[in-house]
Amino acid sequence: MAEANVAAASLFGADGRLCSADILAPPEVRGRIEVAVLNFLAALASPSSPAISVLPLISRSSANCSLRSGLLNDVSSVYLSYTFCKRSLTHNPKAFVRVWKVMEMCYKILGEGKLVQQRELFYKLLSDSPKYFSCQRHVNQAIQDVVSLLRCTRQSLGVMTSSRGALIGRLVLHEPDGEQIDCSILGASGHAITGDLNLLSKLNLSSGSRYIIVVEKDAVFQRLAEDRLYNQLPCILITAKGYPDIATRFILHRLSQTFPNMPIFALVDWNPAGLAILCTYKYGSISMGLESYRYACNVKWLGVRGGDLHLIPEGAFQELKPRDLQIAKGLMSSKFLQESHRAELALMVERGKRADIEALYSHGFDFLGKYIARKIVQGDYI
Repeated sequence: MAEANVAAASLFGADGRLCSADILAPPEVRGRIEVAVLNFLAALASPSSPAISVLPLISRSSANCSLRSGLLNDVSSVYLSYTFCKRSLTHNPKAFVRVWKVMEMCYKILGEGKLVQQRELFYKLLSDSPKYFSCQRHVNQAIQDVVSLLRCTRQSLGVMTSSRGALIGRLVLHEPDGEQIDCSILGASGHAITGDLNLLSKLNLSSGSRYIIVVEKDAVFQRLAEDRLYNQLPCILITAKGYPDIATRFILHRLSQTFPNMPIFALVDWNPAGLAILCTYKYGSISMGLESYRYACNVKWLGVRGGDLHLIPEGAFQELKPRDLQIAKGLMSSKFLQESHRAELALMVERGKRADIEALYSHGFDFLGKYIARKIVQGDYI
């Protein structure tokens, strides 16, 4: 398909610059893999100039990344344009072969009607092709290359990531088989979020909440769950236990779509990594730019922020580490970081300090719930 035709067929048909990954049925994905193979063989068998064709991939670089604002809502998301990079046998032979190996495996998986986790796929490829797959990163990058080549989602390839996420609060999950899960009567660990996006998409959701609170850390999530914050403040608590996985982002997006008047607040550490986590929920990521719009949500930064630092004992602050400064540098160069977030980041770098959410426990273990409620009521978020 010519590049112009690909753009015209994009989900974002109103803007030919936007490139997206489609959700496809297994036969369609297998069909695209077959077309890729036929094109490769045609180039190889060309009578005039036989050659090993290059693989044209949508570039997943910051230079090819922009921010798209929603037309009917206030959600913005990362998107990639139609700028291509290439995988070739001459310039990066191992990466080139990895793409074909992953496509071969996905073709088999889809033919068998299976869904596998990325970790499972890694061990299978490590066993079959140890020369090309020596670490999980090789598999992850190759999967993203296949997504960029075939323009379909990772789930459409028959691959899912393991989910670390959990949620709890005033939410009832209605499963297709009729079972209901009342998330307000669970233990402090909450309800584990499955990594199968197909199952998550089939859930019916009902809630009496007024707010959604995204919590960076599992320990903080469990503290708020143990305190039954949602009984005092009608809310849903959700965590990915660190950097957000796809499934947690997916269910958060579903909640935002199902309950559009329910604001989403983020509670993260006051450090560059905390802001990076918030931005991933809010905009998506460049590495998954073809799918980011499917998971982006209008997340507000509740805390911890610069205005809260007077609540933290001096001894609880920690020095910024080289990794923190590296993340800060990347965020500062970002095209989509809003000015209020940029100011917070600049303050972190200027002070050379970071503060964890748990530092607020200096006021008592029950202080965090009061802190959250007060900030929401006072509109103290950005």
